[in-house]
Amino acid sequence: MRIPAHSVCTAIRDDIVSGVFERGSRLTEEVLARRYGVSRVPVREALRTLESEGFVVTRRHAGACVAEPTEQEAADLLEVRMLLEPLGAARAAQRRTEAHLKVLRGLVRLGQDRVRRGEGEDLRSLGGWFHETLAQASGSPALISLLTQLRHKITWMYAVEQPARPADSWAEHGALVDAVARRDPERARVLAAQHAERAAAAHRLRGVDRSGRTAGTARVRSSQHPVNIGGARH
Repeated sequence: MRIPAHSVCTAIRDDIVSGVFERGSRLTEEVLARRYGVSRVPVREALRTLESEGFVVTRRHAGACVAEPTEQEAADLLEVRMLLEPLGAARAAQRRTEAHLKVLRGLVRLGQDRVRRGEGEDLRSLGGWFHETLAQASGSPALISLLTQLRHKITWMYAVEQPARPADSWAEHGALVDAVARRDPERARVLAAQHAERAAAAHRLRGVDRSGRTAGTARVRSSQHPVNIGGARH
């Protein structure tokens, strides 16, 4: 497989998230360079970036290895997302463009149509696209980057069950878009916090435990601490 040098980091990250490279496995520059058809220089740079993101660790006598997240680290990610996504939704309500609204409304219509037809296989990818677009609508490069990194790491650490009532989930998406369209940041913040809290219950850990060793999937609590939605309007 040959890819552009600037895409090496994305390619390695994708292979870590998808499980091509297992937790704890070594990542040698020579093997990676051969796999992606590049020199060792972009591979070395990519490994440094991935280490800063938490996907890779450097171990004495072993070099670069895929990180082995603990249960606590995984739980922290969900909690951070439950704080950042409401902020992103509030910013989107203030800064969204008509182009963002068009895409968001189109995704909601498509998701609701899939639910009515009983075609659930695409709902997860549509939901991911929805939240990615909502983050883009925030107009904050720093926030977009953080949410994108969180999404990658949560996908790596968790399996996500389909909601028992997918129609309700897409109705929540629709209500959130309505708040963004009305430029109501506080309402958007509250709805996003409630949606993230409910969605967290569907996440199941993939192969991590409190010590970082491989383990079975485990049920995740909705939140370790209450999400602050003071002044919420329901």
